[in-house]
Amino acid sequence: MLVVAQTNQLREQIKAWQRAGETIAFVPTMGNLHTGHLTLVEEAKQRATKVVVSIFVNPMQFDNKNDLTNYPRTLEQDSGQLIAHGVDMLFTPTPDIMYPKGLDAQTFVEVPNISNIFCGESRPGHFRGVATIVAKLFNLVTPDVACFGVKDYQQLRVIKLMVEDLSMDIDIVGVDTVREESGLAKSSRNGYLNQQQLTVAPLLYQVMQQLAAEVSNGQRIDIAIAKATETLNQSDFTTDYIRVQRADNLGDVTDNDRELVILAAANLGPARLIDNLVFKR
Repeated sequence: MLVVAQTNQLREQIKAWQRAGETIAFVPTMGNLHTGHLTLVEEAKQRATKVVVSIFVNPMQFDNKNDLTNYPRTLEQDSGQLIAHGVDMLFTPTPDIMYPKGLDAQTFVEVPNISNIFCGESRPGHFRGVATIVAKLFNLVTPDVACFGVKDYQQLRVIKLMVEDLSMDIDIVGVDTVREESGLAKSSRNGYLNQQQLTVAPLLYQVMQQLAAEVSNGQRIDIAIAKATETLNQSDFTTDYIRVQRADNLGDVTDNDRELVILAAANLGPARLIDNLVFKR
């Protein structure tokens, strides 16, 4: 596996591959890799002849400096896993490489409306940071396809809209959430949880499943959400939001909508857990 940190090295290799007729699949990450990330890598391998993974803890998408400082960085371990999974190139830039003028002078990309609701409302500027870094990485890697986890459902919708609106010729593939046997979605932030909290954490997905069942059976959405929120808040969670929205664009649900998504974010101890569940009624 080729490991590069400089953008000129990255571009030179990408151009060489493209001249040779190779296709490129890209998996952007912030490292601290788990099975969910590696599932993205395996999907990428099925869709192109070369796979590029980036590891970059993006300061622009953090609204909490302590969260940025404490985000786990496990590059050596991550590299070993990527080698074992047959990745062709690992891109490991620093903030100085990606933002040489500093964040305050950085041109940014912002996807309107969808970036300011749910996680965007709770974490101001988060999706501006996500869209900006993904756009920069797309310009550097110039992939044919890029793989993202469906667990970050709002993020996936933001990226798909950005690619559509900016006429980027990239196929964005959403890969299903990988879960523990308990149902807990795999996440780097699960590492913040102690053993007792890990026994409580699967309740988030269980509550979402119950909420989907109730809405599918005709329960009023607001009543079902209130019940789900109460259940979580009585079990050591502090709920940020639980919403039922249209699956295609995260708009408000109408009587005619059939494919819906539950979006949820809740704090459990030091971890902010997010999850989603797409269902039909």
